[in-house]
Amino acid sequence: MTKDTPEQEQGSFTAKDYHDPPPAKFFDSKELTKWSFYRALIAEFIATLLFLYITVLTVIGYKSQIANGNDACGGVGVLGIAWAFGGMIFVLVYCTAGISGGHINPAVTFGLFLARKVSLPRAIMYMVAQCLGAICGVGLVKSFHKTYYNTYGGGANELADGYNKGTGLGAEIIGTFVLVYTVFSATDPKRNARDSYVPVLAPLPIGFAVFMVHLATIPITGTGINPARSFGAAVIYNKEKAWDDQWIFWVGPFIGAAIAAFYHQFILRAGAAKALGSFRSATHI
Repeated sequence: MTKDTPEQEQGSFTAKDYHDPPPAKFFDSKELTKWSFYRALIAEFIATLLFLYITVLTVIGYKSQIANGNDACGGVGVLGIAWAFGGMIFVLVYCTAGISGGHINPAVTFGLFLARKVSLPRAIMYMVAQCLGAICGVGLVKSFHKTYYNTYGGGANELADGYNKGTGLGAEIIGTFVLVYTVFSATDPKRNARDSYVPVLAPLPIGFAVFMVHLATIPITGTGINPARSFGAAVIYNKEKAWDDQWIFWVGPFIGAAIAAFYHQFILRAGAAKALGSFRSATHI
C-alpha cells in the first residue's frame, strides 16, 4: 500500500484536480452590454481617484514640511511616502478586487491583457477609467491646496537630477516587473484553488511590492510604475519637465508588465511547453 502525500492526507487540492480557466476572449462584445462591466469601470475610476488624492497629498505635505525648516524626522519622510502608496494599494485592491479585479494601474491591466486574463475592450476601458480617475484625484488635491500644490511640484513624476533617461527607464521597467509579477503570483488561480486563504491575502503582497519599489526608486524617478499616476499628475501640474519625462513612465511600466506576464505565464507556469505539447499532439492526429 502506497503512502498518501500530505496533500492527499488532508484531502486538499492536487495538480491533477486543477484545470486552467479558459482565456478571456480577445474581443468580447457581449460584456459591453452588461452592468457588471460598467460597475467595474466605476470601481477603477473611484479607486484610482482615491489613490492619487491620498498619495499626492502625502508627497506635497512632506515637501512642505521640509521646505519650512521642520525636522525631517518629524514628518512622514520618504518611508512614509512609500507606505502611503503601498498602503493605499493594499486597501483599494482589497475593496475592489471582487468588482473589477482591483487593477488601479494601466500597466497591471496591460500585463493581464497579454496573459489573456481580460479582453481588449475591458483593458482599454480600464485604462481610460484609471487615467480619468487619476486626473480627478490630483485635481482635488490642487483645488484644496492650490498654493502648496504649485509650490511643491504637484506630486508629478520627474527624472531626478544626476540620472540619465536610460537609468530612469530601467528603474521603471524593473519596478513594474516586481509589481506585476507579484500580481500574477498573488492571484494565480492554481494557488487559489489549492490554498483557500490566498485570495484573502492577495492585496497584502501587492501593497508590499508597491511599498518596496517606492523605497528603491523614489530617489530616481519619484516612482511611477503606474502610467495613470504619472499622467494624472502631469496633466494637472502641466509643467515642461513633467511632460518631457512622461514617456519614461509609460514605456518603462508597459515593458516591465510585458516581461512579467511572459515570465509568469510561459516560464513559471510552463505555458510555452503546454502550447508546444498541444501543437505536437495536433500534428500527430
